[in-house]
Amino acid sequence: MKATNVKPATGKLGVMVVGLGAVSTTFITGVLMARKGLAKPVGSMTQYDKMRVGRGAEKKYLHYKDIVPLADLKDIEFAAWDVYPANAYESAINAEVLKEKDINPVKDELLAIKPLKAAFDKNYAKRLDGDNVKQCKDRWDMMEQIREDIRNFKAEKGVDRVVVLWAASTEIYVAPDMKYHGTLAALEAAMKANDTAHIAPSMCYAYAALKEDAPFVMGAPNTTVDIPAMWQLAEETKLPIAGKDFKTGQTLVKSGFAPIIGTRMLGLSGWFSTNILGNRDGLVLDEPANFRTKEVSKLSTLESILVAEEQPDLYSDYFHKVRINYYPPRNDNKEGWDNIDIFGWMGYPMQIKINFLCRDSILAAPLCLDLVLLIDLAHRAGRYGTQRFLSFYLKSPMHDYTVDEVPVNHLFQQYVMLKNAIREMGGYEADEEID
Repeated sequence: MKATNVKPATGKLGVMVVGLGAVSTTFITGVLMARKGLAKPVGSMTQYDKMRVGRGAEKKYLHYKDIVPLADLKDIEFAAWDVYPANAYESAINAEVLKEKDINPVKDELLAIKPLKAAFDKNYAKRLDGDNVKQCKDRWDMMEQIREDIRNFKAEKGVDRVVVLWAASTEIYVAPDMKYHGTLAALEAAMKANDTAHIAPSMCYAYAALKEDAPFVMGAPNTTVDIPAMWQLAEETKLPIAGKDFKTGQTLVKSGFAPIIGTRMLGLSGWFSTNILGNRDGLVLDEPANFRTKEVSKLSTLESILVAEEQPDLYSDYFHKVRINYYPPRNDNKEGWDNIDIFGWMGYPMQIKINFLCRDSILAAPLCLDLVLLIDLAHRAGRYGTQRFLSFYLKSPMHDYTVDEVPVNHLFQQYVMLKNAIREMGGYEADEEID
């Protein structure tokens, strides 16, 4: 490893997860099993991927940990907030993602993770009915209680650093409104005025994390840190933020497959995506106001890959529709169907069908690990504000829409951004073009 200005990953890394449901218990159980050598962290790029550094005679392919100082799995301590009081073991069993035989070897560690009371507002997730919730006078008090939880966790577990990861349900859609979200002062005033219409509980988590020196990752499509006020706070506190929405199943396929159509200069008439999902996420998304948040996130992917202005003959008039259907029998075993209507030589139509029978939490767990390790690395490297290099993992990557910045959704361009950032933090030259 080259000498760099990145601080070493000494001591313990605390990971505080908002939501102790299917995704987070699968993530936590997998990490605990992997560090005992009882399971493999398949799907995690920080644990498996190798990338090139240097050119010519200097060229070599290294694991990420041999380029940059990543936290070791054995140094991670977990905590969580949830509206339901079940501990991590009970939640993992209830989620029915992992088999009991794959949970029991770390049962004692999971039993010890008891969820803190959640900062919750039922108006933001009407389908959830938990009673393990904080009593808050207003949004400012809600935020202060979360800050106290972070401080207590640091003290009790003796962790050196904390990352806060949102792996809870999708909130109802909060449209960015510059009157409330445009500046940090406006956001703080709205929190103190208990403006529950414009200040989501997730914003209280993010604000609290950034005030307690904890990088924040938004794993749902919530507006949370995707507002100028939060960008301002991240700049002031010199902390990295990333969001939004884990890119697990259908959008991963879309961001990887759409470049095939674009690279081959084939035309697109329409792309219809539908999902069936039965877990708690599916239940929450069955509420139209919550689905709207997800729809905005999922619809944004294609438009920056197959761009009408660049190829009007091919992409000026395609129809893009996304649907999610709550279907309890499937539980976590999500199924995504994509019907893609394309056209080729002389405008002749063709079709592509993709049927992805995936496991939502099995795909999300390695993303959680990578995002936590890489945002902790970014913090130690002195990077702050929106971490665009983490777009690879996110369905609706954050970008500065106030100046019409276009997000990069093309999977392979995102991968170049990821590798270049790791090269730079490792003391190497960022030597790949994003084009």
